[in-house]
Amino acid sequence: MLIRWVVSKYSQALLAVAVLIPLAVSCGGGDICDCSPQTPVSQQYRSTAKHVPLPAATPQDITVSTMLQWPQNPNPDFHAPRSGRELQLFRIRRAYMQNMGQDKGDCDLHFSISDTPDKNAPRAIVETPVDSEYCPARRALQSQLAQHGITLDADHGGELATPLPVEVIGLAFHDFNHDRPLPFATTWELHPAIVTLLR
Repeated sequence: MLIRWVVSKYSQALLAVAVLIPLAVSCGGGDICDCSPQTPVSQQYRSTAKHVPLPAATPQDITVSTMLQWPQNPNPDFHAPRSGRELQLFRIRRAYMQNMGQDKGDCDLHFSISDTPDKNAPRAIVETPVDSEYCPARRALQSQLAQHGITLDADHGGELATPLPVEVIGLAFHDFNHDRPLPFATTWELHPAIVTLLR
């Protein structure tokens, strides 16, 4: 009886390990908010302007195409405060996430989005900061992506084979000119922004 009981417990333990190992692999690198920026805040471009909460206001509906039509002004100064369009809240009701990743420099989540799922469609960037008020949104999106078998963390990301439909709400932000190759066609972003996967 004792031998049968030991064998039974051993089999249960093996089964538990067999179940947990795939879960650990598929869930990625843990808490998406547990990130320490590698670039000092003082060296991050317009850091103070980026790390703000979203205002409690009704967002203006736009598209990626709208962002592509915003004037490409000279780069704002390194510590320039928000001004003009950057004080406005916008919503893109439906876009397609083409690429994603977590920047190790500032821990922001970076997403490239387009109006259509076409891989050659012009794209814009939206970013979700690591600030505590954005952690629920970051965790929710990480969980949503995991349901599609996609891992989002500091070590996983990149181009999506099949673009996913998303809704984005965020503040406009004029980034500096990165000399981004096509299909990126604007230095305007939505940053900070909350990205939600659509069904």
